[in-house]
Amino acid sequence: LVRMQFLQILSRKAGSLEMLFQIPFCQKQCPYTCLSTSACVYSKKKKGNSYEQVDQEKYKNLVYSVTSYKTSAQTPESILEEDNFLYGPPDKHRPPVNAGTKTPKNWVPLMNPNKRILPLTSDSNLPMKIGLQKTKMPSVTRILQQTLSPQQVFYLERWKQKMIEELGKDGFEEYTKNLFLQGELFHSALESIFLSEETAAKEQSKDDVVSGYLSSVEHVLEDISEVKALESGVHHETLRYLGLVDCVAKYRGRLCVIDWKTSEKPKPLLKMTYDNPLQVAAYIGAINHDANYDFQVRCGLIVVAYKNGSPAHPHFMDPDLCSQYWNKWLLRLEEYLDKN
Repeated sequence: LVRMQFLQILSRKAGSLEMLFQIPFCQKQCPYTCLSTSACVYSKKKKGNSYEQVDQEKYKNLVYSVTSYKTSAQTPESILEEDNFLYGPPDKHRPPVNAGTKTPKNWVPLMNPNKRILPLTSDSNLPMKIGLQKTKMPSVTRILQQTLSPQQVFYLERWKQKMIEELGKDGFEEYTKNLFLQGELFHSALESIFLSEETAAKEQSKDDVVSGYLSSVEHVLEDISEVKALESGVHHETLRYLGLVDCVAKYRGRLCVIDWKTSEKPKPLLKMTYDNPLQVAAYIGAINHDANYDFQVRCGLIVVAYKNGSPAHPHFMDPDLCSQYWNKWLLRLEEYLDKN
């Protein structure tokens, strides 16, 4: 280290190194073979550089254009221009309009502004029960079944095949038959309750088939009052379709079309009821445009009851929600008419 500092001091003055190598002391301490101004003596063997083989003259313009900029030449504007040149102008893609916002061609309001509300009669306390007319008009159930989406058809078919594998074809038919029977008995029991037929209701409640469902909806029945219609036929005079309404009554003070459903699986969310909200909206519109009914309905209620007696899930549909599903129903109705 001392020798290196000594050499650095001498090298600052011209001729110092030359004088140094002429004296005997330095010849002994610093042999001529150790002194070198090049670092190549202590480095490894130099490897061949592949860039030396490149035609420097051919690419000098490219090298100059790259090295002449101290910072990147790209700007947001230049990037957009480059993208437009390579890929064309950006496509202003609009998201597809879903069924909830698409407007039906033949739009009819859910409420009937021209309907005349009749005065109350002496027998108005009795629920209406109008028979379903046999006409060529399609039913709400038929329209919904024939306008299922491909995804709905796929899941229904997959469920059917799975049940057939477990129960067999005959077993599956017996299973579906029992489901319909349970639904009919459940509706009959509810009708008896609303008509205050206590004897019949008590006898049906003892039946194991219905007792679980009745226990399931017990807390919902406490909020229902002023029943106006039971198992009554309705038809839309303008749109020409018909249906059978389970119940029209007040739920927590608001008049609703009530649809009773049975299920083996819990359905705590409205979307789990699939097309049932469209069915309720279709019935509301039909009542409001049916001259047989002297009132109009704005709300809906879907009650999902369970055979094991667990508390039913009531799904209330306010006027805004009913309007949304009414719009979807009109689209399904148009699809059905186009197919038929």
